[in-house]
Amino acid sequence: MLSTPKRPEIDNHTMKLIVGVIAISLAYLTSRFAGSDLGSISASYYEGGWSRDIFVGFLYAISAFLLAYNGESRSEMILSKIAAIAALGVAMFPCRCDSYEEIIPRVHAVSAAIMFLVLAFFCYKFLQRARLKGHAQARARMIVYALCGLVIVVAMLVLLVDGVLGDPLAERVPKLTFYGERAALIAFGISWLTASRFIPVLTRADERYSIIAGPPA
Repeated sequence: MLSTPKRPEIDNHTMKLIVGVIAISLAYLTSRFAGSDLGSISASYYEGGWSRDIFVGFLYAISAFLLAYNGESRSEMILSKIAAIAALGVAMFPCRCDSYEEIIPRVHAVSAAIMFLVLAFFCYKFLQRARLKGHAQARARMIVYALCGLVIVVAMLVLLVDGVLGDPLAERVPKLTFYGERAALIAFGISWLTASRFIPVLTRADERYSIIAGPPA
């Protein structure tokens, strides 16, 4: 017999765990099931089949969890909703890839930029909370959050600057956009997976999250 649930509904630790796994796996799965070599993760929209379904479905899932996530302050609550809408924008308004044109110009790129900027902000907020705890595992989490936030910002800056300059780097590295998007998504996923308190080496025993029992009382 299964025991009764220890908590009545999904909590923020579960959200972070699921979102982290989704974000980390998105680039690999869309590429794995694509019929061609993707120049960007967003190009999987035009691949059809599993690649497109995974791209759109995972972004909708991320949007739903961000919409449900309120954080611990008014600013986090508002920004999570903005990021949720931006994630929908990325999914619903395909990029200008290869010979395909955008439905509405720049909506995809602007949505992606907003989403990743908010996610970098959350890395900073997670870092602040870890700093307040002060123990060894919290200090290790601070390093993870700092690195993840840095990766997201640098990846987006590289793509932005290259685009403004006329894609000189992308001409030499054809999959530059894919690599940048993948790096930012994996960094986003790692930061939220870390914040879920599920990883033992980064979490003290008295604060560790359990899938079955939930967070410590």
